[in-house]
Amino acid sequence: MCFSSSASFSTGAILGVAGLLTITKVKNSDQYIFASIPLFFSIQQFSEGLVWLSLTKSNFAIWESMATNIFLIFAQVVWPIWVPLSIYLLEKDKFRKKILVYILAMGSLLSLYLTYCLLFFPVKAEIISLHIHYKLDFPPAIMHITPIFYFIPTVISPLLSSNKRVPLLGLTIMASYFFTLLFYTNYVISVWCFFSAIISAIVYYIIMEMNSLKISEKEKLVIRSID
Repeated sequence: MCFSSSASFSTGAILGVAGLLTITKVKNSDQYIFASIPLFFSIQQFSEGLVWLSLTKSNFAIWESMATNIFLIFAQVVWPIWVPLSIYLLEKDKFRKKILVYILAMGSLLSLYLTYCLLFFPVKAEIISLHIHYKLDFPPAIMHITPIFYFIPTVISPLLSSNKRVPLLGLTIMASYFFTLLFYTNYVISVWCFFSAIISAIVYYIIMEMNSLKISEKEKLVIRSID
């Protein structure tokens, strides 16, 4: 969260509860990866809360590197794989699944590259204008095209889903990303996560709707069998 440690920890706690609640609503194993998105956001928010503490309180300074790297692992490495993988597992249409395989491969390559960068290039978190700015000294030539390779797995994959409600997730991620890019250009990595609560609520809604549709279909089958 881009405002303070208390905001990050509070949001992390709320997302943790929301994540556990979402997982309890899962009916099929192929939904678990998708349903765990709020829990992952929770961990990410807690890690940024620790980043805030490490930058503002000297007795927490020892945790700065670890907390910063945990936050960046989720922000940079996890989501380009996790989002398309979760959509792929939910997808039933064979043609769309084939497309999602390529998008998942793209996200995986990006995550591997960013993992390499996090391991071998310096990163630093600093507070500027009441926001956390993450300074990433990655190779500039590649970083110019990284947003495109990040955008496709995290935004396009949900939009490709044949499930009528899953594209709502992609639209929300896209809208939140462009809003952050427009108004908080220098703090995109941190401020974008401010929308994690909205995204998590949509994940919960999609899981509930998917399962309610399955229940309705089962009821119809029972009625037909009785008739």
